[in-house]
Amino acid sequence: MAVQEKLYSFDEFWEITNLPENAERRLEFDDGVIIEVGAASKLNTVTAGRMIYFLNAHVIPNDLGLVTAPDAGYKFESSGGKYRQPDAAFISKHRIADLQGTYFLFAPDLVVEVVSPDEDIFKKANEYLRAGTRIVWAVYAEDRIVYVMKLNEAGVFVSLPYTIDDTLDGGDMLPGFTLPVRDIFRE
Repeated sequence: MAVQEKLYSFDEFWEITNLPENAERRLEFDDGVIIEVGAASKLNTVTAGRMIYFLNAHVIPNDLGLVTAPDAGYKFESSGGKYRQPDAAFISKHRIADLQGTYFLFAPDLVVEVVSPDEDIFKKANEYLRAGTRIVWAVYAEDRIVYVMKLNEAGVFVSLPYTIDDTLDGGDMLPGFTLPVRDIFRE
């Protein structure tokens, strides 16, 4: 939810984020607007943890890059800048210069968002993709469905539903990675 009287610069946002009273809050930045990300449900938290596990189980032994957790921040430019904290993300190893600093200065290669009821995931996914993310997996834990979102060759936003009987794959970004959608969700 965004409630504010003015547009902020990214530097002002970062100062506000680092105030002691905001230590327990997840804040994102959207072109001058500060947005508080609501607390995740227990189901969404467990689902995000499972996604991180499955990604790491493939990424680490194959030395493909890094998987980040919900508190990882990504700053990428648009008209006023964006700062997002996806539930999980993958960064290929050729894009990682170092791990110094507080947030990444680019959009990740793959984003996993476990969707909350009030979240505009299509807007957020489009922003990630326009900033350089290759694929967004929007996970609807209660419905047990994953929308795979990407830009096609013509730059058009595409969203395909994957149901419990389908399998996600990492394509050339995560070679050899497959994940049956049913495995994402706790029985």
